[in-house]
Amino acid sequence: MDNISFQIIVANPSHTVYSTQITDEMENSAKARGTGIAKRSPAYVETKMEEGKAVIALTSDGKWAGFCYIEAWGHGKYVANSGLIVSPEFRKYGLARLIKNEVFKLSRLKYPDSKIFGLTTGAAVMKINSELGYIPVSYSDLTDDNEFWKGCQSCVNYEILVSKNRQNCLCTAMLYDPNSKRNHTQELALRENFKKDLKLFDRWVRLKKYVMLKLNKSKDSISSIFL
Repeated sequence: MDNISFQIIVANPSHTVYSTQITDEMENSAKARGTGIAKRSPAYVETKMEEGKAVIALTSDGKWAGFCYIEAWGHGKYVANSGLIVSPEFRKYGLARLIKNEVFKLSRLKYPDSKIFGLTTGAAVMKINSELGYIPVSYSDLTDDNEFWKGCQSCVNYEILVSKNRQNCLCTAMLYDPNSKRNHTQELALRENFKKDLKLFDRWVRLKKYVMLKLNKSKDSISSIFL
């Protein structure tokens, strides 16, 4: 298994046979994290494959190993690389980074002028995004397309998002702007030691989760007094 090799390519209609396996693992992973991504059906994933807006990782013997797809919002002004998932069997091979790199390149090819953003609770994904040039931003810097935010309704933390008027939640918002000046990006980017140390990302994720959940619990406790 140590000598396993992967093929990471733009998905096409021939890969639709993996759609149910992919969406099942997306759901299982979200449940394990205690958070959620917009729930997607196999048919939706198949559409992304057919449109050439997804990247898939396969082993040399044809086993599904990982996946990610592209979504465009606000008439193409914003692009999100969504649904990044790696099969549990292959999570020790650095596949998430390889898939993220490929879907990022595909996004730049298809939408060269679009801002690429992501919402994540994963420390590893935050670190990968940072390496690609994403910077942490406020939610107000993301798309205001209601269709995107509707996707959060399937997340267990949706009430927190609503209570914060869509301005904050457990996820960290990150953005890549192709039109930013290099020096401006460097000024806003994470410190070099932060970019290199995954533990710092993990601490940030745990701290934000603690603060947000505590605030939400406090709000519920206060509200119950007046009921």
